[in-house]
Amino acid sequence: MKTNLWEKYSGEKRTEVESFCKDYKEFLSECKTERECIKFAIKEAEKKGFVSLEKLMKANKKLKAGDKVYAVNMDKAIVLFVVGKRPIEEGINIVGAHIDSPRLDLKAKPLYESQGFCMIDTHYYGGIKKYQWTAQPLAMHGVVVKKDGTKVDVVFGEEDSPVLAISDLLPHLERDDRKDIKGEDLNLLAGNIADEKEKQNKFKKYILNLLKEKNISEEDFFSAEIEVVPAGKARDCGLDSSMIMGYGHDDRVCAYTGLKAILETENPEYSVMNLLVDKEEIGSVGATGMESKYFENCVAEIMNLCGQYNELSMRRCLNRSNMLSSDVTAAVDPNYITPFNVDTDAHFAKGISFNKFTGSRGKSGANDANPEFIAQLRNCLDKADVTYQATEMGKVDQGGGGTIAYIMAKYGMNVIDAGVPVLNMHAPWEIVSKVDVYETYRCYKAFYKMPIKK
Repeated sequence: MKTNLWEKYSGEKRTEVESFCKDYKEFLSECKTERECIKFAIKEAEKKGFVSLEKLMKANKKLKAGDKVYAVNMDKAIVLFVVGKRPIEEGINIVGAHIDSPRLDLKAKPLYESQGFCMIDTHYYGGIKKYQWTAQPLAMHGVVVKKDGTKVDVVFGEEDSPVLAISDLLPHLERDDRKDIKGEDLNLLAGNIADEKEKQNKFKKYILNLLKEKNISEEDFFSAEIEVVPAGKARDCGLDSSMIMGYGHDDRVCAYTGLKAILETENPEYSVMNLLVDKEEIGSVGATGMESKYFENCVAEIMNLCGQYNELSMRRCLNRSNMLSSDVTAAVDPNYITPFNVDTDAHFAKGISFNKFTGSRGKSGANDANPEFIAQLRNCLDKADVTYQATEMGKVDQGGGGTIAYIMAKYGMNVIDAGVPVLNMHAPWEIVSKVDVYETYRCYKAFYKMPIKK
C-alpha cells in the first residue's frame, strides 16, 4: 500500500482526479438538500438509460438482464438497480449512502418579531456544534407545498442574492462560554424594515409582503420543508488544491461516488443496486429512512417484473447479498491528535476507509463484518488496484458513531462500512482529500463486479 495516494496519481494521471472532483464540487454546490440530490440522481440516471419503476409497473413491462431501473421514495430517497445475468435470488451487490446532512430546519410557525427585527425560528437537525452556525452566511433551500398541491421551490442566499445569518455576541460583552449556545438561540435575522401601514408586527408584516410576491403565505410554512444550509459553493482547499471544502460531504461524497459507479456499470454478472436514503443523521427513521420497508418493497417489485418473485426467493436474495455501507469516517486531525489512535484511524490520501465495525466504546450498536467477506473484498480491490485502509474511528473509549450498516445486516447479508475520511465532520464546512474521493469511486466500481459467495 502506498504511503500517499498522490504518488499513484502523479503527473498526467492527476487529471483523472481533478476532472472527477470538478464534477463532484458542482454536484455538492447545487445539491444541498435531499430533494435536490434526488433531482440530480434522476436526471443523470435517465441519461444512462434508467427507467422509472413506477412506469414499468403501470405498463407491466418485463425486465431482463442488463435493464436499468430507478425508484423514488417521496422525493427524498432513491433506489437504482441494474439487473444482472444471474437470478436475483443469488444476491445483489449494494452500495448504500445517505443524502441528509446536519443543518437547521424552519419551524412550522417560524416568523416572529424581536427588538425591531423580523426573526426566523429554527430547529436544528442532526448532531451539530451549535456555535459553528453563528456569524456564518446562510441560505435557505426547500419547498413549500400549497393546499392545492402546488409546489413552490425555495432557494434564497446563493450566488449574488442576500444571505441570511444568525448573530453572535461580541467578545467585549462575552463572559460565558459561547459553545454552550442553546437550540432556541439559533434564530435567523430576516430583516428590520417596517411596514409603516401596520400598527403591530410591522417588521414581520414587511417580510410577509415579500413572501406574498413569491406566492407564499405564513400558513404555508406548515406544509413546507425548508432547510437552512451554509451559503456558497464547494471550493478547492489548501495551497496545493489537494482538498475540497464544502457543505455536506457527510454523506454526499459517498452518495455521489456510488451513484457515478452504478451509472457506469453495464451488464453485471450479479444484480447491483445503489441506495441513496434520508434520515441517517437522526437514526434512519421515518418513511424515507433506511428503517422503512421501501428498499425491500422495491426488490420485490423488480423481482416480480423479472418473473422471479416469490417470498422465499426474495428472502434468499436479501440474505445472500453484499453491501458496502458507504458513509464517511473521521480523519486524523493534525490540530486535534488526542482523540485519535493515529496507528488505527483513517488518514487523508490513504484511500477509501473500511471500518470493520462502528458503534461506540465496547462496539455498542455495531455491525461487525465477517472476515470471510473482508477477505473477498481485499482480493477484489487488490485486483482492481484500489488503495484502501483498514480503520477505526477514534480511541476506544472516546466515542463512536453509527451508519445504516446494522439495518441491512438484519437480513443476514454481508455488510461493511466503507467511505471517505473527513475533517470538520458535521461542521458547516467539511474537508476531504481529492484522491480519497476518486479512489472511493474506483472502489465502488470494482465492488459492483465482485462475485457473490455465500
